[in-house]
Amino acid sequence: MKTSKATAEHYIWGEACDGWRLSDNAELSVIQERMPPHTSEKRHLHETSQQFFYILSGEATMERNGELTILKQQEGIEILPDTPHTMINRSDDTVEFLVISSPSTKDDRIVFE
Repeated sequence: MKTSKATAEHYIWGEACDGWRLSDNAELSVIQERMPPHTSEKRHLHETSQQFFYILSGEATMERNGELTILKQQEGIEILPDTPHTMINRSDDTVEFLVISSPSTKDDRIVFE
């Protein structure tokens, strides 16, 4: 079945970030997310899910295990299970990206307070 941001389930996370569930089943999750300037997610890890973040537009910083990696348009990064990480938008522009997770991250998120 064809999907897009216009037809996918939408949700808001963090202070002002958006997500669209393009595919969501037990084995695979594909989410398109939008982060306004100077926003970030909470640092967390997934015990079983492996993820791949792919930048569609803008520039983001991925922190994983204390290491910072700048991701530009058409660049991605893999996050293995049990890896503490957080996506950060330090720029003055909105960033849009895909988050591909296998298996789904449903009930598989440990947040560091």
